[in-house]
Amino acid sequence: MAERLHEGEKVFRGIPVSSGVSRGRILVLDKQRHVHALRTLSEDEVAGELSRFERALMQTRHQLHEVQRQLTESVGAEQGSNLGRIFDAHLMVLEDPMLIDPAVKLIRDNKLNAEQAFQTAGESYVAALDKVDDEYFRERAGDLRDVISRVLNHLSGRTDAVDLRQLKEPTIIIAHDLTPSKTAQLDRKMVLGFATDVGSKTSHTATLAPKLRIPAIVGLKNASEQLQSGDYVLLDGFNGVVILNPTDQTLFEYGQLERRQVTLEEKIRDALTLPALTLDNHRVFISANIEQAGDADAVLASGAEGVGLFRTEYLFINRESPPDEEQQFQAYRQAAAALKPCPVVIRTLDLGGDKLLSSLAVPTEMNPFLGWRAIRFCLEQVDIFRAQLRAILRASIEGNVKLMYPMISGLDELNQANALLDKCKAELRTENIAFDEQMEIGAMIETPSAAIITDALAKRVQFFSIGTNDLIQYTLAVDRMNEKIAHLYEPTHPAIVRLIKTTVDAAHARKVWVSVCGEMAGDPVFTALLIGLGVDELSAAPPLLARIKYLIRRLKFSETKELAAFALNCESPSEIAARCQELATQAAPALFEK
Repeated sequence: MAERLHEGEKVFRGIPVSSGVSRGRILVLDKQRHVHALRTLSEDEVAGELSRFERALMQTRHQLHEVQRQLTESVGAEQGSNLGRIFDAHLMVLEDPMLIDPAVKLIRDNKLNAEQAFQTAGESYVAALDKVDDEYFRERAGDLRDVISRVLNHLSGRTDAVDLRQLKEPTIIIAHDLTPSKTAQLDRKMVLGFATDVGSKTSHTATLAPKLRIPAIVGLKNASEQLQSGDYVLLDGFNGVVILNPTDQTLFEYGQLERRQVTLEEKIRDALTLPALTLDNHRVFISANIEQAGDADAVLASGAEGVGLFRTEYLFINRESPPDEEQQFQAYRQAAAALKPCPVVIRTLDLGGDKLLSSLAVPTEMNPFLGWRAIRFCLEQVDIFRAQLRAILRASIEGNVKLMYPMISGLDELNQANALLDKCKAELRTENIAFDEQMEIGAMIETPSAAIITDALAKRVQFFSIGTNDLIQYTLAVDRMNEKIAHLYEPTHPAIVRLIKTTVDAAHARKVWVSVCGEMAGDPVFTALLIGLGVDELSAAPPLLARIKYLIRRLKFSETKELAAFALNCESPSEIAARCQELATQAAPALFEK
């Protein structure tokens, strides 16, 4: 149920992704799912149906290229080029054998009409992505839905019920979901803001909204079901709030809030180029998490001091075979050169189990989270791992590259990985191929077993990166995707606090530095706690970094140590969380103003 702020109002809370406040009538987009009728083909119709399917794919390609062009006209050549990569990913979907091949097979072998075959294949692929406990892959499911919808519209001759480019009056858009391609076509003169039931801060739609300078909210859950076209609302893109029928008092309060938030945004922008230094001169390093080499511009614009996590999985999806050494080298080299002399931490392949999305065949597992994934997969698929290690080594000569292994659970895994890395170095020396002999090696701390033996691991690496998402999941035995137990997923559980402290102490004893690259690193509520526990670096998605840096510059290191000491001696996760919120709000109240 929506809560009430003043009498007669309803308040819907979601996730803010683009700042600003707008007021106006809303348009609720049609969210009815169109089911395409099943038609069985005769043998003589199959070839023609396959041709019709290919034409629809081609029409979709042309349409996406047109969206890219319109986006460039809307936001300018530089930003349009950067955001256009979103639609490069959409175009790759149209070549993805994991999507296209099953549809072709259903047409050819099962004699299904193209609409039914493609919808069936698409739904299966989307369902697989939705199950993955990784934000990046779940967000790509949204891109997939966008492309599938476009192809199905071309096959059936349908058009969108509402053309968002032809709105007659200024409107706030409310939808269950708003695809990146629809978002890119919003007319800033007519769209005052938008809000969706689903989505997160890292979705492509969320990424587009700030560039278009449109206030936006995602993750409202079911607001589109409770709101009606023509309703008058206030949309608060600072705090992630939609207010139905705002009173005069609310409108007055928001007028004041808007002025304060604009001032805050200016202060945050001013801090982008400054170091993340506490009031008592304790230095914290701020880095970015990226998925592709082309994200370098976003890293530089965010105020980050480098890349703390370069996920390499994107190179292995939407492909008929794994990328070879040269293809990987070019991607890693591009990122290293663009960000030089800033560090770029490249994580080796974290695929396997539920996240194996390429053509590599693995058996179905009962529990993929505890199965054949990440470093376990790589150590058995030696050819794939060797090609990646060589590519990273070669790229190291182009900039400040560091290599990191994912999901280390024991010393044997680390030793095996390092042994193979040494062999790759020897091969490159023999071949007279240059690489950085001093390239730093690190390990992800994502399992309780790794955290407990960090004293041994620290003898063999130069840095650790704590992946809090998996560390919390594995330590607490909680699948956060399971709604029945998601409330047990507690970042401030005493066990998590102590494992982080154990890792930091063991690392610092051997002069090994420690980063955090999980979701805790991007949440201002936990910033002081992580700093107080001794973490050296926080790495998060580029859009989150400015506020983290702004907060750090208003904290005292002595206060963060007091908070950490309290947390290490506290038995209640909720009490620890409350103290974290209290200190963060005290240091930067404007960040948390509601």
